[in-house]
Amino acid sequence: MSSTAAPVLPISNPQTTAAGGGAIEAPANNPAFRAFINNLSNSLRHGLDQRRPWSELADRSAFSKPESFSEATLRVRKNFSYFRVNYYAVVSLILAVSLLTNPFSLILLVGLLASWTFLYLFRPSDQPLVILGRTFSDFETLALLSAFTVFVVFLTSVGSVLVSALMLGVAVVCLHGAFRVPEDLFLDD
Repeated sequence: MSSTAAPVLPISNPQTTAAGGGAIEAPANNPAFRAFINNLSNSLRHGLDQRRPWSELADRSAFSKPESFSEATLRVRKNFSYFRVNYYAVVSLILAVSLLTNPFSLILLVGLLASWTFLYLFRPSDQPLVILGRTFSDFETLALLSAFTVFVVFLTSVGSVLVSALMLGVAVVCLHGAFRVPEDLFLDD
């Protein structure tokens, strides 16, 4: 080592790298990660509480052909406001089936999610990202992850799989909403 190297300053944070001999804090022990998971589970639980019975959604006696396009759009709006959570579940199911039938797209999306999670969201703010000996700032990390996201979504099959699945899901929701008569639905405002 040369004598011109800057001295290493001690830090008050007990987290060190594995090479330094200390333990790395697991993401599950991170308070931000726990808060994120708690908020996510509370939001999901609250959203699922708003779900309507599936038997009501699939009631065959409530279907009829709309007389005009304006009646169909009115039905779609009323049914969407009533069956919103059920419709989100249907679109999510279509998206999941589409991704499961395209494993390459699923692997790319999981890799993209993992890179955002570990390189940007849950990385400790006092530890900069270092790749191949180069230190990246938060802005550079965000720019690289954004460029990687654009590449994965628009220059691979992932974008077309996601768009086609979402379009199919929206079409199913619109068809159901247009043909289901919303007269027996009572909205809780």
